[in-house]
Amino acid sequence: MKKIKNIALLLILITALTGCSDTYLDTVPTSSTSTKTIFETTNNAKQAINGIARLMVNQYQDFGQVFCGEGTIKFLFGEYTGENFSRPRLTGWSTVMNSSYLENSNSISYNGYPWFYYYELIGNANSIIANIDGANGTEQERQFIKAQALTYRAYCYTQLVQFYCYRWDDSNNGTAVSKRNNGLVLRTEENMEEINVPLSPSGTIYEQIYKDLDEAIRLYKASGIKRNNIWEPNIDVANAVYARAALYRKDYETAASKAAEARAEYPLMSNAEYTSGFSEPNKEWIWGSYGGDDQTLYYYGFHSYMAYDANTSIIRSYPVCISKELYDKIPDTDIRKTMFLDGKLYSYSNVNGELLKTADANQVRASHQTMTPSHRISAYMSFKFSIKGSIGVGYINHFRSAEMYLIEAEAKHYLHDDEGAQAAMNALIKNSGRNASYTCTATGEALKSEIKMYRAIELWGEGFDWPDKKRYNEKLVRRDFNNGGNFAEAMAITLEPNFANGWTYFTPYREFNYNHALN
Repeated sequence: MKKIKNIALLLILITALTGCSDTYLDTVPTSSTSTKTIFETTNNAKQAINGIARLMVNQYQDFGQVFCGEGTIKFLFGEYTGENFSRPRLTGWSTVMNSSYLENSNSISYNGYPWFYYYELIGNANSIIANIDGANGTEQERQFIKAQALTYRAYCYTQLVQFYCYRWDDSNNGTAVSKRNNGLVLRTEENMEEINVPLSPSGTIYEQIYKDLDEAIRLYKASGIKRNNIWEPNIDVANAVYARAALYRKDYETAASKAAEARAEYPLMSNAEYTSGFSEPNKEWIWGSYGGDDQTLYYYGFHSYMAYDANTSIIRSYPVCISKELYDKIPDTDIRKTMFLDGKLYSYSNVNGELLKTADANQVRASHQTMTPSHRISAYMSFKFSIKGSIGVGYINHFRSAEMYLIEAEAKHYLHDDEGAQAAMNALIKNSGRNASYTCTATGEALKSEIKMYRAIELWGEGFDWPDKKRYNEKLVRRDFNNGGNFAEAMAITLEPNFANGWTYFTPYREFNYNHALN
């Protein structure tokens, strides 16, 4: 923790007070920095908040080239390891995709990255929370900045629970904890270097998340300040984090109410917006980050790994695909089906899915003119994400209204309000125009299955695949090309819910080697 904290503090000071591009951060150049300087005024503290936003799209080369802030969490830990995302040519990554690193606490990258990345953000949020009350400026500015820092901290802990704690069903109502391999170190003070902090169970973590968000929402309201940029947290982001955390905790009344509050000012996007590439904010986006040219991610950001037209070697050589089985479940009248290449229309390899006829591949590339002749074409490949600028530039979404509708539908189903769940599903799918032929009439178990299916369709590629399978307590099943699927043989596996400590990442070795309370 000590090394990571020092890196985090250095980054936030450099980011906040040295001349980063004003296309992303409104910065104040200076030749020297200190903790005292950064919290001297609310104007400086605002840049500290922007510094955390910058950390969410920063490249962490100590972990490896692929580790670039929040985008890596989404595709590497949320999608690669899931059931509905296939990259059949990328067999060299099979150990990562098969979740082989969950119990390998010595793997600083594939086991430890979420831990150190999110604690880095938490450490910076803690510094702001601890110091902002003394900053020169208006009370309203101090309130707004503290609310943003509390929102960041709550978000990070909500994400960490998914990886390093038991699923709620296995947590004994949030009380189960082990000395090393289930739980989180709850750090809410500025000193992130405390060496005697035991692991806390998920219930304790959720209590802190709720506490932080309640205070953040109070402060947002008291401040009366509105954010200027999509990458800044605001009251709607706080409610969205609340809704997601409550869903994971199975606190369904809170999940439903907070989801409705979070989406209230963010109408669902049009079909034209939906199919435009998910690389630029629109009216549906509640919170996102900008991975632009000034972020120096180039070949390693989210869109560099997920956008079909990114000019990166991994995209050109290893197309991103939806699983054939999920694709086949999407109704033909649904606009979302047009975002994937229908494998039934082509002959393709039963080893890696690549189209066998050059003319077919050329035709696909011609219909997607931002692709290059060197982009390989595979059956069921995704066109959901495209780049906004050169190489792999694009905004990254963290919350949008669609997820809130799905949370509301799921929560209301579990609250035995199937009519309310149906209304949320109809608003999301039928009334939005995503599928005007759709009408939700299912009830009971059939409704639950329908919500799960449309959650997988709507949020595909956005980082929810693996976390959803874990919290649903369901086994993961991938089939190869010869058995009705489109996974390479090396990734065609079945993982039971009890796999690897109940799909729970072990505490990274560097943490329990440093933290005396874990030994």
